[in-house]
Amino acid sequence: MIAQEIKQAIRDITDFPKPGIVFKDITPILKEPILCEHIVEAFIEQLKDLRIDAVAGIESRGFLFGLTLATKLGVPFFPVRKAGKLPFTIKQKAYKLEYGTAVIELHTDAFEPGQHVLIHDDLLATGGTALAASELIQEMGGVISGFAFVVGLGFLNGRERIAPVSDKIVVLAEY
Repeated sequence: MIAQEIKQAIRDITDFPKPGIVFKDITPILKEPILCEHIVEAFIEQLKDLRIDAVAGIESRGFLFGLTLATKLGVPFFPVRKAGKLPFTIKQKAYKLEYGTAVIELHTDAFEPGQHVLIHDDLLATGGTALAASELIQEMGGVISGFAFVVGLGFLNGRERIAPVSDKIVVLAEY
C-alpha cells in the first residue's frame, strides 16, 4: 500500500537533469504530511529488528526523511555531505560516477566507532553514492546496519551493488 501511495505522489520529469533521463521527483510527497508520516512508519516497521545506533542521511534529499526517522528511532542523525559543505574536521571519500568523480564528507565526530549506522537516501539508482557512504563510515569504524530508500530504480542494479555491504535494503517503492 505504501508503494502505491508513493508512486501516486511522485512526479516524473522527462529529460532532467539531461536528455533521456526520467527524473523521479519526490517533492510532491512533501506536500502531504500524512504520506510523510506513513513513509517514516513504513521504514520503522521494516527496520524494527535491526540494531541502529545512528542514521546517516545522504545529501540532500536523504536529509528529508533521515532526520525524522532518526528522531522517531531515538538515535542521532548525521549528514553525508558533498565536498566543502561541512565546517568541522572531516574525512573524505572520492568515488566514481558514470562520468567523472565525486567526493563525500563526514565530520570526524559524526558517530562513535562500533556504532551501527543505517544509511538513508531518497532514491537508490546505481548505488554509487550509498556504497561510497558505507565505505567511508566503515573506514571511520562504523558498522552498516542497512540501507533505506523511499524509491528504487531496480533496472539500474543499485541493490546488487550495495548488497555485499548489508543484506538489509529497504526500498518502499520500486520502479
